[in-house]
Amino acid sequence: MTLDFGNPDRPNSYIGKTVPRPNAARLVQGRGAYVDDMVLPRMVHVAFVRSPHAHAAITGIDATAALAEPGVLRVLTGADIAAVCTPWVGVLAHLKGLKSPPQHALAMDRAVWVGEPVVAVVARTRAEAEDGAALVEVDYDPLPEVTDMMTALDADTPVLHADMGDNLAFRRLHDHGDVDAAFAAAHTVVEARFKTGRHTGVTLEPRSILVDWKPGDGLMTAWHATQAPHMMQVVLAKHLDLPESRVRVICGDVGGSYGIKVHIYPDEIATAAIAKIMARPVKFVADRLESFTTDIHARDHEVTGRIACNADGKILAFDIDDWTAIGAYSVYPRTSAIEGNQVVNLCGGPYDFANYRAQTTVVFQNKTPTSQYRAVGHPVAVTVTEGLVDMAAAKLGIDPIEMRRRNVFADDAYPAVSPSNMRFEGLSHQASLQKLVDLMGYDALRADQAAARARGIVRGIGIASFIELTNPSPFMYGIGGARISAQDGCTVRMDPDGSIVAASSVTEQGQGTEAMLSQIVAEGVGVLPAQVRIVTGDTQATPYGGGTWASRGAGIGGEAALQAARALREAILTVAGAMLQCEPATLDIRDGSVVDMADGADRMPLAELGRIVYFRGDTLPKGLPRELVQTRHYTPADYPFAFTNGVQASYVEVDTDTGDVKLLKHWCVEDCGRIINPQLVDEQIRGGIVQGLGAALFEELHYDAEGQLLNGSLADYLVPMAGEMPDMIVAHVETPTLESTLGAKGAGEAGTAGAAAAVMNAINDALRPIGGEVTAMPFTPERVLRALGKLQD
Repeated sequence: MTLDFGNPDRPNSYIGKTVPRPNAARLVQGRGAYVDDMVLPRMVHVAFVRSPHAHAAITGIDATAALAEPGVLRVLTGADIAAVCTPWVGVLAHLKGLKSPPQHALAMDRAVWVGEPVVAVVARTRAEAEDGAALVEVDYDPLPEVTDMMTALDADTPVLHADMGDNLAFRRLHDHGDVDAAFAAAHTVVEARFKTGRHTGVTLEPRSILVDWKPGDGLMTAWHATQAPHMMQVVLAKHLDLPESRVRVICGDVGGSYGIKVHIYPDEIATAAIAKIMARPVKFVADRLESFTTDIHARDHEVTGRIACNADGKILAFDIDDWTAIGAYSVYPRTSAIEGNQVVNLCGGPYDFANYRAQTTVVFQNKTPTSQYRAVGHPVAVTVTEGLVDMAAAKLGIDPIEMRRRNVFADDAYPAVSPSNMRFEGLSHQASLQKLVDLMGYDALRADQAAARARGIVRGIGIASFIELTNPSPFMYGIGGARISAQDGCTVRMDPDGSIVAASSVTEQGQGTEAMLSQIVAEGVGVLPAQVRIVTGDTQATPYGGGTWASRGAGIGGEAALQAARALREAILTVAGAMLQCEPATLDIRDGSVVDMADGADRMPLAELGRIVYFRGDTLPKGLPRELVQTRHYTPADYPFAFTNGVQASYVEVDTDTGDVKLLKHWCVEDCGRIINPQLVDEQIRGGIVQGLGAALFEELHYDAEGQLLNGSLADYLVPMAGEMPDMIVAHVETPTLESTLGAKGAGEAGTAGAAAAVMNAINDALRPIGGEVTAMPFTPERVLRALGKLQD
């Protein structure tokens, strides 16, 4: 049966409709099952003594007082953990030249960032473990710190890891066309320097892990707040010397991830090692303060960019020089160089131009490691690209919308390849741009802006086109050094009562995976979504797969679910044909019943078919296939990524006396291919926009010259709240990918990709007539006032 997703009247029409989340009632009633809710017999807790120095030799550890503290059971050092846990190296083979030293679960002879775990204290309760940790005496010999990315490679800067030879972790240059000739011949050249503040995820649920080792069974079970259970299974097995089949990772309810929970953290691996050493369950839950120095950071970039245009505004070339600092190690196993690599890949992404040069330089420093966080590299690349496009448009006297119309890829130009060698199957820049103009009432908004300025009110309109890579193929990690699966799988089973159980390797992080999968399976089989139960997040109960990251859940996990559901449907109809003595092709399944395809007349409820298959199989013909369970796996193969696209706009008001920026309204038109659940997609877009707005106006981690984090708490680190957020209007264009039957691409990161750039361009649109310009995020009142010349150093 061909599923015509464009026909809303098709039988079992659930794809493309808003269906409530199956887990919503349970979660809002406070009945979620998070790692910290788990209590096991003989369970103990671990707390970590963390380095107060950014760089120091560890010259001695005295645990005498800690071991005498009531409730303390063990104190373990780096050497104790290293006896059962091998170190790891955060490199990937396809990032040629990337280097990073071996990293241990606990620091061995040196601590290299403030917050690095040095000693583990195990006790009956978390409070007792913390009391014990406070009594451990560690002798440190401070060493010179490397903190400034732009001088990290200078000859007089200390080398952080002597065996590496220098502080360069990775460098990549992409050079396409004749950039120098294009700039030499250009009518207009604009150059600017952009800075993106270092920030972190601040998930509602902190990082959490509970590990139980049963030596009698030779089985390790880890309850883990992670995005990739099978990846963690591989990591635990490899570094704790266990067969993969003897490691089970369970990922239940997770209170937000954003990429924070897709990495390997030394304290979490140490927890697993301690469980193996002590042969009892060990729990670690990060508190909010230590999260600021131990959760990965992201977005620490300084970029110099140039754009060349002809007199008509046609973009001729981009020239990008990106610097980023990743902390003391490249994070394992996905690496910290991916974000800089993404900047090189994505700058200039929406635009059809010929000449491109982009280099990323990734350096080590004595700060918390950075790695992949929601919309990896996208906000940096979009801010640089769209900032330069707006600056060029202003210099040429061209309206920002018109500038983009003249330069974005035409909607009939696909397939296409960008100058950075990104392959686009099908995008909708022109259609999205027009839809945005109509949605925001662009001409009327410009009139409102002019009227406000006449009253002394300074407002600005900012536009930001973007691309987003989703559905990564094996190209992303399959040729690298980490065993991270690009496929996902789904097993769909019909039980005797006619209900359906679907087990998927995609995980639920709060984004609505269960709802999305239930709709796909319901439509694929022919039942109501309420008749489908989704099982995720258990390496022992689900097919093997990659999990949730890079906006791949719907596009890859959803396609696997659809294929398995349709296979189950065919298996059911084969049995039904034999029971009803007719050709299976004349039958259909609708709303949980077998019906005639032609007129929809009921022939048999699925519960009756289930009763016969499971309990009276002797009445069926011998040799009849009767397996009411089907498993399918899917991985993209035609394109390295399924690119999505869109465009955002922001309307802001700037108080030129205080520097305060007020968000008045925000729009996003986004094309994620086939939309499965409109409400879930819109929630994802709005949530992503909020994180992008946080980067634009609020979030930045500040360090001093000695590598000390200065604002590592929610008292000092600002996250956007509902009161600061504007109305957000979200609309869509649908360009399904042809690589899958479902046609879905990802939607989880699009909102984050373009929001900050739209705000920056809006602020600069407001300030340009009075001589101001901002390019360093977040755009705080201080930075706005400095741009206006009202504050001096």
